[in-house]
Amino acid sequence: MSIDSKFLNLFVKATEKAAIGASKFIGKKDKIAADKGAVDPMRRELNKINMEGTIVIGEGEMDEAPMLYIGERLGTLNGPQFDIAVDPLEGTKFTANNQPNAFSVLAVANKGDLLSAPDTYMEKIAIGSNLPKKLLDIDNGVEENIKLLADAKKKKITELKACVLKRPRHDLIVKDLTRLGVKINFITDGDISGVLSVVGENPLNDIYYSTGGGPEGVLSAAALSCYGGQIQGRLVLNDEEKIRARKLGIKDFKKKYDTEDMIKGDVIFCATGVTNGDLTEGVKDLGNEFEVTTFALHKSKKINKIIKNIYNK
Repeated sequence: MSIDSKFLNLFVKATEKAAIGASKFIGKKDKIAADKGAVDPMRRELNKINMEGTIVIGEGEMDEAPMLYIGERLGTLNGPQFDIAVDPLEGTKFTANNQPNAFSVLAVANKGDLLSAPDTYMEKIAIGSNLPKKLLDIDNGVEENIKLLADAKKKKITELKACVLKRPRHDLIVKDLTRLGVKINFITDGDISGVLSVVGENPLNDIYYSTGGGPEGVLSAAALSCYGGQIQGRLVLNDEEKIRARKLGIKDFKKKYDTEDMIKGDVIFCATGVTNGDLTEGVKDLGNEFEVTTFALHKSKKINKIIKNIYNK
């Protein structure tokens, strides 16, 4: 069932207000204050929407308020039932240090259509659209995946570009990519923008290859599904996290999740820039007004656009 198009602008407003709230803390070296600056206005806006919304991807558990927590119900509770994935401020460190690629993001699907994943790590590989389904597999070696991708894209391996989150845990991946002659574009944080760098008219990268956040994996899958892109992920769980995962209905801890496992059916995706970045421009303080820029997708309506709005202070 498709989501009514009237909801797109309502959800866009939620990320816009969150981005404005976070922008007041740009460069102030306080990640916690910046995050709270995004959470509170996002919650207020979501609670105005005529819906029965449930957070399935959030920032923590119920006792960690004021975060938008997994299981929290939002909206007027009078309307369609939605599952909601949120990251009110993707890039808290970027905001605190006035660095690029901080944004407020959410994804919305019909009830039962979004994977409810705990706030843990997830192994991920992501590639763009117009490629054979299930082309790559995280259980393949790096070399096998790269050769399959090069063949499918009719490129030389040395023409491929990979985005990798710069962490010591990826040293072996980096070593293999370097040996094969793949160009590597490193990111320091914020792997949603890294995943989304593989789609669009002129993708910055051919593949995203890293272990990052599980919630960010589901949010990325929501956007990729609108493009026909692919992601495969597997949760990385310690014993305590396995207990939390069981509570969310996850039983197979070695399961590999494809795009269609993380997001079924229709989806709305909104990302509003806090600082300037690859997805959007950041919040602009115009004196008496704020200008905000949002990257918005609605799968069933084939909407893929940039939205600019002005808010009075």
